Amino acid sequence: MKPPPVVNTITFPRPKFNIPFGWFVAVPLAVFVLIGVFTSFYTVSPEAVAIVQRFGKFTEIAPPGLHFKLPYGIDTSTIVPIRRQLKLEFGFGSSNASNPDQVGDEPAKERDMVTGDLNAANVEWIIQYSITDPEKYLFRVRNPGSTLRDITESVMCEVIGDRTVDEVLTIGRNEIEVASLMRLKVILEHLSMGISAEQVQLKNVHPPGPVQRSFDEVNRAQQDRSTMINEANGEYNRVIPKAKGLAEQRISGAEGFAVQRVNQAQGDVVRFKELLAQYDKAPAITKQRLYLETMSEVLPKLGPKIILDEDAKQFLPLMNLNK
Repeated sequence: MKPPPVVNTITFPRPKFNIPFGWFVAVPLAVFVLIGVFTSFYTVSPEAVAIVQRFGKFTEIAPPGLHFKLPYGIDTSTIVPIRRQLKLEFGFGSSNASNPDQVGDEPAKERDMVTGDLNAANVEWIIQYSITDPEKYLFRVRNPGSTLRDITESVMCEVIGDRTVDEVLTIGRNEIEVASLMRLKVILEHLSMGISAEQVQLKNVHPPGPVQRSFDEVNRAQQDRSTMINEANGEYNRVIPKAKGLAEQRISGAEGFAVQRVNQAQGDVVRFKELLAQYDKAPAITKQRLYLETMSEVLPKLGPKIILDEDAKQFLPLMNLNK
């Protein structure tokens, strides 16, 4: 049996790293100093203030600008935007939201509500608010943004539940906004959260998808009804005043004619009494006078007439008098 072949192995020398002991002290010390430098100052934007805490205890409110603090987490600063109007969106969400509490976790559930007449409605709305007291905003309640969302949603559900679906979808939007804002102000003042609600605005209010078509038909019928009522009122306003004016005109004319006839009759009575008095004094003269006056009024109205005496012997030649 042959012996196994001999394998020649080559061994390389192991490198030796000679790190000075001072590096083990200098590097951590440099990192420690850098951390201290970068955590010893902070900047506050013009629209905000900073709440400074030392070991978790509130110490001061820093105005806008560059400020220094104790490093290594001894002092912490929380930026609170008190000069900016913030908003919360319910039932929908904007893609460019700057406020971390602006959009809820489940917008679809926030917009599903039940009205006072037990009908369903999808309500989307926003609330605009501002922070009036940063200290109360941070320390009065836990998670003030989430708390404000819950309070606002509760208030809106209560207001929607007090109204019919027709009021929610059509005529009651402004009233809902005002009522929600007033109730929200009262609750925030009672909780003293350091928040001031400024506006509640309804965005899209519509029925749920399965009954959307039926509600559209109802709304269309209501619009047609309103249109017909407006047209009827317009026709009424056009015809009735004209008829009233014509009636008043005719009544005034009749009253004037009546006054004229009465005055004329009274004048005739006075004239007749005067003639009667004259007739009693001189009957023949008065009779002839009346006859002549009557003829002077009647003859001009007869036109081209020829009156002959009853004793006239020739008639035909006299017909040429017209020429």
